[in-house]
Amino acid sequence: MLGYILLGIGLALAVEGLAYAAAPGAMKRMMAEVLNSPAGALRLAGLFALALGVAIVALAQSFLT
Repeated sequence: MLGYILLGIGLALAVEGLAYAAAPGAMKRMMAEVLNSPAGALRLAGLFALALGVAIVALAQSFLT
């Protein structure tokens, strides 16, 4: 179980790092947009990302077992 958690964290960091390495200007603009967004919109986006992440993990786990 711990291995899957570490794998997920590593994969998330790799994807995040790729985005910053490939397009630093776009990432800076995106962060500026995030700072100007209302808290409710950020919360909704976070909940959507959480639900999508859980669904992907469940799907991946079904392939692994």
